[in-house]
Amino acid sequence: MPPEPAHRQGGCPIRPGATGEELRNAANSAAIHSRVRVRLYSHVSVALIASLLMAAPHVHTRAVERSIAVTFDDLPGAGAGTVVPDAAGLEALSRKLLIAIRQHSVPAIGFVNEAGLRLDGPFVDDRARRVGILRSWLDAGLELGNHTYSHRDLNTTPLDAYEADVLRGEAMTRTLLRETGRTPRYFRHPLLHVGADLVTRRAFEAFLAERGYIVAPVTVDNDEFVYAAAYAAALRRGDSVGASRVADDYLRYMEDTFAYFEEVSRRTVGREISQILLLHANSLNADRFGALAESLRRRGYRFISLTQALEDPAYRRPDNFVGAPSNSWFNHWEVTAGGKPIPTPASAAWISTR
Repeated sequence: MPPEPAHRQGGCPIRPGATGEELRNAANSAAIHSRVRVRLYSHVSVALIASLLMAAPHVHTRAVERSIAVTFDDLPGAGAGTVVPDAAGLEALSRKLLIAIRQHSVPAIGFVNEAGLRLDGPFVDDRARRVGILRSWLDAGLELGNHTYSHRDLNTTPLDAYEADVLRGEAMTRTLLRETGRTPRYFRHPLLHVGADLVTRRAFEAFLAERGYIVAPVTVDNDEFVYAAAYAAALRRGDSVGASRVADDYLRYMEDTFAYFEEVSRRTVGREISQILLLHANSLNADRFGALAESLRRRGYRFISLTQALEDPAYRRPDNFVGAPSNSWFNHWEVTAGGKPIPTPASAAWISTR
């Protein structure tokens, strides 16, 4: 007859008919095994939790598939945000900015105010160098758009005068694009003002369509230009410490702004749409766009073209917004739907007083 199988007490075998002494020894052995297992499991759990926590930032940034188109206004260079606004200064600014754009593989578009080219000016060399800045953008494989000739405000300018400014603002840009087999495709409203009333807005949009233009919206509106003006002013007066402080807070502010519009997108559209970021060609971005691009990468963004961003169906939402402040197109859509206005995040108070 086979022996009766031994029972187990916490992993220690106990034979049938064991004496009291044997039972006590088995119990002690079981307790030791139990403590070893608890200690082992606790160690594994701590190691596992630690590894998960270390991986958490990476997982978080990739949890949402994000995409963004980057646009730069006021080429060849934004006046108040440019440390040295002459041709040489603008060339240096553009070189640094284009290096950062290329390093991060950003398919950016630059919107041109052709008044900044000084085509009617007396200095031939100056004109050629400014036009050369636009050509350098095209040579980098980027796109150029129309931002009017003189940065006019559609909310306050008569429609016929505004349209004339648009036509004047495309002369050189259209010529340069033609050299590469392209035509101007996108128009960006200065100040993001789309018209004081719906009749004016729709009439101007019809004018743009006849000229082959598509309106370039903005979803990530921001006070970057406020930081840029403070940064350039600090450098012009030789305050490098103050300039660094402004630039560092700019990156902090933009992080907060991205988070803000990500939440706005989820709340108003129900998901995170392909965003369109408004920036300017200025000294601040020449020096810090690389860091800003890295920040966007950490948040899980991939860089896409404006054309790709506009494929998102969100940009076909009803939009009857007029007046001011225009702000982000999220604001357009919410106001059109009868919701509350969506403001643009403000810069730090100490920035605007510098």
